[in-house]
Amino acid sequence: MTAVRERVTLVLPLFNQLPLTRVCFESLKATTEPFRVLVIDNGSTDGTREFLRAFPYAYPLQVIENDDNRSVIASLNRAWPAVETELLCILHNDTEMIDPTWLTKLVRAFDDPTVGMTGLFGAKRMRRGGRYVGRTIVHSLAEGPTVRAPGEDVVSIDAVCMCLPKRLLEDIGGLDERYGFYHGFDKDLSLAVRERGLRCRIVHAPFRHHGGGTRARDFRRDPAREQRDIALRKGAIDHLMTKWGHRMPADARRLGARVREWLASRYPWRP
Repeated sequence: MTAVRERVTLVLPLFNQLPLTRVCFESLKATTEPFRVLVIDNGSTDGTREFLRAFPYAYPLQVIENDDNRSVIASLNRAWPAVETELLCILHNDTEMIDPTWLTKLVRAFDDPTVGMTGLFGAKRMRRGGRYVGRTIVHSLAEGPTVRAPGEDVVSIDAVCMCLPKRLLEDIGGLDERYGFYHGFDKDLSLAVRERGLRCRIVHAPFRHHGGGTRARDFRRDPAREQRDIALRKGAIDHLMTKWGHRMPADARRLGARVREWLASRYPWRP
């Protein structure tokens, strides 16, 4: 077996949405950090599988073909154990990377042994009920990144991009599939990382999020499914609170930073 040169593997769950996948993979060409890609395709019928079989890019690709499309979380749990690198990065296929050094920034953050997970979008504070405090959300969205360079600590990292050591995910026991279709597993994983005394960190690396590419179904097209989606969200929050209520409310900021940011939100005209 040849030695693994890459330090990180990008793990992408796919179901159709081939145009978004093409944009994502095309944007990865400029990435300066060596990486592998592991795709789990959940029964795509729009040419995605044919595209993957004729993969036009130079970076290493492994594909798991899966015909069961019931749960993104279950798909990721099937995929990530096949990762052979030290780190893995769960990534949405509806992302477009603008900064060629985005992955290097995510990976180099682990040079600090107190960092357990990195990402591009998250929140510094969660309320007692498990929801984000909107004014504490920080991100690297290209339209106007709000995270201060080179990065900031957060309570929770959004699943649009989550990078962590494979060994840590093994220790946690993988992703909790009791969150159902999709909602809540990113908060759960973030809290599990923090429970081990490690930090979650958002880095400044601008990217575009085109939205909707990872979802297996578009609930908005069917009122009944939309109601089911709302119920899934509520169920995810209920499960989160049952499991992690003892850590709520949660705040990644030091006391001085909390006071300064609160004052800035209430009195934005102050110097």
